[in-house]
Order: sequence, then C-alpha cells, then structure tokens
Amino acid sequence: MPSPEILPFFAWFQSHDGFIDTDAMDVIQFPPSEGGRGAVALKDIPEGHTVFAIPRSLVLSTRTSTLPQRFGENAWKKAKLHQGWSGLILCMMWEAAGGSHSKWSAYFESLPTSFDTPMFWNDEDLAELKGTSVVDKLGKDQAEKDFAEKVLPAVLSRPDLFNSQDIPTKYTLETYHLMGTRISSRSFTLEKEEEEKEHHGADHSAENEGANTSMGSAMDIDAPPSHEHQGDEEHADEGHEEEHEEVEEEEDSPEVVMIPLADILNARYKTENVKLFYEPDCLKMVSTKPIKAGEQIWNTYGDLPNAELLRGFGHIDYLPLPGTNKFGNPGDVVEVRADLFVQCALEVHPDLTKDAEGELMERIDWWLEEGGDDVFVLEVDPDTSQLEIPPPVLSFTRLILLQAEWERAKSKGKPPKPTQDAKTLAVFLAVLEKRLQAYDTTLKADETVLATQLNTFSLNKRHALIVRVGEKRIVHAYLDKTRFLLDDARTKEAAASGSKSNGKGKRQREADDSEKDGAGRRSKRHVR
Repeated sequence: MPSPEILPFFAWFQSHDGFIDTDAMDVIQFPPSEGGRGAVALKDIPEGHTVFAIPRSLVLSTRTSTLPQRFGENAWKKAKLHQGWSGLILCMMWEAAGGSHSKWSAYFESLPTSFDTPMFWNDEDLAELKGTSVVDKLGKDQAEKDFAEKVLPAVLSRPDLFNSQDIPTKYTLETYHLMGTRISSRSFTLEKEEEEKEHHGADHSAENEGANTSMGSAMDIDAPPSHEHQGDEEHADEGHEEEHEEVEEEEDSPEVVMIPLADILNARYKTENVKLFYEPDCLKMVSTKPIKAGEQIWNTYGDLPNAELLRGFGHIDYLPLPGTNKFGNPGDVVEVRADLFVQCALEVHPDLTKDAEGELMERIDWWLEEGGDDVFVLEVDPDTSQLEIPPPVLSFTRLILLQAEWERAKSKGKPPKPTQDAKTLAVFLAVLEKRLQAYDTTLKADETVLATQLNTFSLNKRHALIVRVGEKRIVHAYLDKTRFLLDDARTKEAAASGSKSNGKGKRQREADDSEKDGAGRRSKRHVR
C-alpha cells in the first residue's frame, strides 16, 4: 500500500485516468544522498514492466493549459510568450493561482516549494563556485529580464484573466523563479518527431534503440535564448520571410512539459532502471532491467556532470571513481572558453600580436560559421580513466596559429588537422594553467578539506567543494598529459632538426672528401 502522505496525490492521479501499479511501487523519502523523495520497488519488478502510465490529458504544458487559448494565440505570440520557458512558467503560475479550480491543484501541492539550486544561493555560497561553469549558466539575469519584459506586462494587460489582488502574491518574481526551477529540475521534452511516431505505436523492448523515450528537460534541452523577432509583427508585409522562418523553427522545436508522477523519480549516474515511453494516448514508465524489492526506481538525466546536476537540480553525484580510492562523479567535465585560447596564443607566441587581433577575430567567426563551438569540453573516459586532447581543441589552436596556411584552410572550408605539435601543445598547456587560476583554491587544499571536513559543511558549500574538486582533477590530469606530450614533441622536433643538420653536414663532408680523392687521383696520374 502507498505511504499515507502520498495517498492524496495517488488518488488525484488515478481519478484522472492515471495508472499506478501500487503493488509494485511506492513513493518514500530517501536520504539527500539518495536523491530525497523518490520511488521504491515494493516487490521484484521484471524487465519490461509498466510501473505507471500518465494520460496525455494530465501532462501540463502550454497546449493542455487553457490559458494560451483564452489569452489569444496572436496576443500570446505578440507578448513573445511562445519563446523560451516564459509561456510555460506563466501557465504554471496561473494554474497554481487557480487553486482547487485547476485540474492540476493536487499536482502543485505535491511539488517542492524550495530548492538547493545555486539560483537561490546567497553571495557567500555562490563565491564557493568561482571558477566553475555553474555561475555563468544560472541565467538569473535573463530570467528576470523575461519576467519584467514579457510575463509581468502580459499579466497586467489582462485583468479579465489575472486577478489584480493576486498579482502582488501569486505573480511575483519569486514565484517566477520557483516555477522556472520546477521546470529546470523536473520537466521533460516531447520531440515533435516522437509525437509523429507515437501514432504508429511504440516498442517497449529495452533493446529497442528507436523507442520513443524522454528524459528530464534540464538534461535534455536548455532553455532557449529569448531572441527578439527579426521583423515587426505589425508590418507583416516587411517581415513575412522572417515570420515564416520563425514558424518553421517553432514547429520543429521540442515541447517542454511537466509530467506528474514521472518527475518524482530520482536519477544517479548510470543507475537508470526505467524509461518513459510514448504512446498515442499516454506515457508509460517501463522498467528497462529487473529491479529488486527495496531498490530505488531510477530514471535518467543523461549522466550529467556535477556542475550541471547542481545547476539544474540542486544535487550532485558522489560515487566511487573507477580505478581509484576517491569519490566524485565519473561524468564530470571541464569547460574552456575559446577566447582563453586566443589570449594564451598571443602570450605564448608574441609574434602573433602584430596586427593579429582583427585577423584572429575573423578566424574565430569563420570557425563558428563552419560549425565549431566557442566552448571546449575536457573529460576523462569514465570507464578507462583515459584522456585524449579533443581534436577540436587542437584544430582550433592550430587555426589561431596559422599564418600563410590560414587562407588555404579558409578556401578549402576545412579547419586544420588536429596535430599535436610543440607549438600547439604549448598554447594548450598555457590554457590549462590559466584555467586553473580561475579557482580561488588549489586542488591539494580542496582535497584535504574534502577528506577531513566535508561533513562539517553546509549542504551548499559541500556541493560547491565537490564540484570544484571534480573539475580541478580533470584540469590537472590534462596538465600532466600535455606536459608529457609537449616534452615528447619538442624532443622529436629537436631530433628531426638535428638529423637534418647532420645529414647536410655529412653530405657536404662526403662531397669534399670525394673532391679531394678525385684531385689526388688526378694528381697521381699526372705525375705518371
């Protein structure tokens, strides 16, 4: 039987045609290290078993909420509520404000009212994340800009839909952040291609690679940037082409939705044992492997690094690392911005500074136009603990360093080959050293604290420390690898240079000796 505290939610879910195998699963409170509240198997669950199913009508989105329809499609788009997450956030605020009048009232009562994501941290705790990629990706400024420029004006423009007495309490910036975090930590994406396939049915086999599945949207899709329209909607004749392109992009983009019950499941690195499958009338959570009684039922967030888990969900993975006696997240990565490569290239090779800045910007623009990224990801293979310098890193670095070859690469439309020569490796080494300087603390100091004081820290500082350590370990591993490769490359280049020099000297000496021998022989014949 379900736990008493979850009974009202289960009753609501089932009253709206949702299916739950209450003999097979329950929802209980786990320790924070196990993800907090989640689902547990009450008995052995075989592979391919449907644990629960959610009817399409119970999915909360801008399609199922009646707000966009009542607001008016044209007015909704004019307010730019169809871009990014603003529209879904407003729908959630409106549904929650409706209380018992909303179909999802019991669902909102089951959702968390506070989060441990850095979006809600104070400045002191945020300072602990300095150097990591978390702070730059919070998107707090953009979220507040969207609230001020899109959501609040829309609310104020329709007193027939939004009770003026509710605005100071139910349509606040704080509520906007709360709903946005609920989306980033608990939402799913429905791909348009999957929605088309679902009309033909779905194969529930765990081995079926083409099955219609989804994962938490914060892991599956980032919040789209809130770009302005290219054309003025009031001048359709002038902006028709831009509007057509925007409609096509909107139709192709995935839909971010909230799925009751599915969002209760926790996730942990490579622990997934169920997956969500799409069918025409419902979504089914199906076991992908046998689950023993008492085990937690895990979904997937995509095996993300701790920086992304903390940013989107407010938790981290702290697991044994393969081949070591240390703990962390095997999926951790380090991000390095492209502009750091440019900065270090100019420092390591001062000869580039002569009229180089403008040309380097041209090369970077070309790199991006050709599909390159402006952020490079460094990672260690979680299974073998091996690492290789990513080819795009070497290719981009060589692009910066090219001189006469730049025009050739540009004309061919192909970035340089990812060669590990000494000149390129010297720049990458400088990049790694400077990337390490972005943190306020050293890896040695952090690992000492991790081993001796971790349990004395607040949850936020504990999470920040583990994120920092995971990233620094990767940077140090790349530093060791790059130093070795650089020494090897310099040795080989020196040997090759010496060989050429020695070869030329040897050939010259042989020519001189030959000349002497010839002269001697001629001289002797002459004497005779």
